[in-house]
Amino acid sequence: MATASTKYTKTAIILHWLIGFGIIFMFLLAWYMTDLPKEAPKAMSFDLFDLGIYTWQLSEETSPRSFYFNLHKSIGITLLGLIAFRIFWRITHPAPALIKTMKAWEKKLANATHHSLYLIMVLLPVSGATMALYSKYGIKWFGVTLAEGLGNETVRDFFKETHEIIGIVLLALLGLHLLATIKHTFVNKDGTFKRMTFK
Repeated sequence: MATASTKYTKTAIILHWLIGFGIIFMFLLAWYMTDLPKEAPKAMSFDLFDLGIYTWQLSEETSPRSFYFNLHKSIGITLLGLIAFRIFWRITHPAPALIKTMKAWEKKLANATHHSLYLIMVLLPVSGATMALYSKYGIKWFGVTLAEGLGNETVRDFFKETHEIIGIVLLALLGLHLLATIKHTFVNKDGTFKRMTFK
């Protein structure tokens, strides 16, 4: 079973789950917002996802599609900052050694998957931000303008397609990561999952 010496730091654990749930939320948000009509009545408040749980108030009227797209951009920029800090933390606080019972090929696959996840987690928000930059709308972070739109549709379309492809790759990597977690938790029962919990 995993011991304290094989566990990640508390900061790494918090960042892992915060970023992980953030990415999942972003995928759900992306699927939700792309189906919204481009022409719709503007409003200054939005019942978030029409769930009746939280109403988001704005300082000016906007359409539902614009609201959710700007929310997607804002969370994406926030996640990019968290991911950058996670990478910094990983460099300054090396990950604990992998479980000794893991086979050589499992260790190679685990390392390859983790490195690929870090790379893709950076490329996804960067490609999204670049796409937004070259659109006519620019980049806003929770209402604060970070960059005006350059209005180059050709470049914008290229990064839109790139963003979507990278998203698919990230989903595949997350699926592989989840399958490995399930295997180590319920088949091997080697305590791997506990390395990323506070227990």
